[in-house]
Amino acid sequence: MFEVIAFDADDTLWHNETIFQATEKQFADLLAMHHPSERVRERLFATEMKNLRHFGYGIKGFTLSMIETAIELTEGKIGGGEIQHIIHWCHEMLKAPVQLLDGVRDTVEVLSRQHRLMLLTKGDLFDQESKLARSGLGEYFSDVQIVSEKNAATYSRLIARAGVDANRFLMVGNSLKSDILPALEAGAAAIHMPYVTTWAHEHVESHGTEMTQIASITELPAWLAKVQS
Repeated sequence: MFEVIAFDADDTLWHNETIFQATEKQFADLLAMHHPSERVRERLFATEMKNLRHFGYGIKGFTLSMIETAIELTEGKIGGGEIQHIIHWCHEMLKAPVQLLDGVRDTVEVLSRQHRLMLLTKGDLFDQESKLARSGLGEYFSDVQIVSEKNAATYSRLIARAGVDANRFLMVGNSLKSDILPALEAGAAAIHMPYVTTWAHEHVESHGTEMTQIASITELPAWLAKVQS
């Protein structure tokens, strides 16, 4: 039934958002003498949203937004030492070990024997390529697509490029906003696999769309066997 199975990367195959949240806490602590934690987090998020069209998604844009927010919230009084802390956190995030979610390696290996697998993620090209290389999963994907945004047009374009009908393309991911709803809009199938936490930008309040959800990637082979029998 499905010729191509596409997987999101961050928080679908490996842990990611928890790293951002840990750094965000460090940032709030850094500015604690200037503003309450909630105020710092709100301003950082607003700055990230403003800067998405300039920097896109990823650690580097996050770091630039932290620096901009620090300058704004301290009225330019932030020191070079504090800025250096922020840059150091960026370096630490970029070289953080890639920790796969439970069952990912074995499941992806099994599925690669029967399906064309695609890695479909958004973010910084260098960072995402680096994480894929360090994950040890690269050999299982016949196609890797790192895009600036995931919307219905993106899915339609990649489905056409894969040379399959939309109903024979399956997307698996943790984000309703980026992985599930736009894939369904493009005519593909989609499996929602929620992560323990979600970045505020990816929250969807209400969608009214029926969808399949699994708790772990280890459930995917059995689901595929059932729907394709």
